[in-house]
Amino acid sequence: MNHSPALNHGVLPQLSKRTLAVWRRNFLVWKKMAIPSLLGNLADPMIYLFGLGYGLGSLLPQVAGVPYIAFLASGTVCASTMNAASFEALYSAFSRMQMQRTWEAILYAPVALDDVLAGEWLWAAAKATLSGSAILLVVSLLGFVASPLALWALPVIFLTGLTFSALGLIITALAPSYDFFMYYFTLFLTPMVLLCGVFFPQEQLPFLVQSVAAWLPLTHAVALVRPLLFGQVPSHIALHVGALLIITGGAFWIALRLTQRRLLK
Repeated sequence: MNHSPALNHGVLPQLSKRTLAVWRRNFLVWKKMAIPSLLGNLADPMIYLFGLGYGLGSLLPQVAGVPYIAFLASGTVCASTMNAASFEALYSAFSRMQMQRTWEAILYAPVALDDVLAGEWLWAAAKATLSGSAILLVVSLLGFVASPLALWALPVIFLTGLTFSALGLIITALAPSYDFFMYYFTLFLTPMVLLCGVFFPQEQLPFLVQSVAAWLPLTHAVALVRPLLFGQVPSHIALHVGALLIITGGAFWIALRLTQRRLLK
């Protein structure tokens, strides 16, 4: 498949009208089933929030100085964003790449593979931002947001979406089938939910596990979002934002190279 324009060999994509055209194409398709899609993304985190928050929370004292459901709510915003970005960058992107051959059809136009992948990346991040923002809105309506500082969580949600979209595209470039994604969820995403402070403070973990969790992207997202929802300025903002940016840039570069190797033969 050598009919695409010249490739960009930088780390991050050169966003262009072609990139936005790919993004818009995905948006128009999604718009036809937007409400069921949003409800589907909301269902799982809301079950955890209400089931654990009110059920288990009624048995627990305050956690980090707040009711357990408020503690859980901030972690749920991040976990929901991670899952939405991952599902879109894995199952939906793989379908367009491998099953529907949508990427191949787009590449017959004057569009580079860089543009296609960047469009998919931005679209997955945008969809994840919708999911995370919807959870944030619900949390706000329930009274678990203490300050307008929570609005600063929105750019963090988008950055988190970019991070996990880029990571998901790596797996999509490697996957021979849908079944391959279960390894990613089981061995990477699920442990992160348990280790990165979504359900309980990381301080409860053994020191060695804390040291490993400190390197995981969800840890940085939670460290930024949770204080904002509590009306506090996060500590070490530059460290957490910088870590997410580095992971995002490196993951997208790897995803692009692997996708080029897979499709441009």
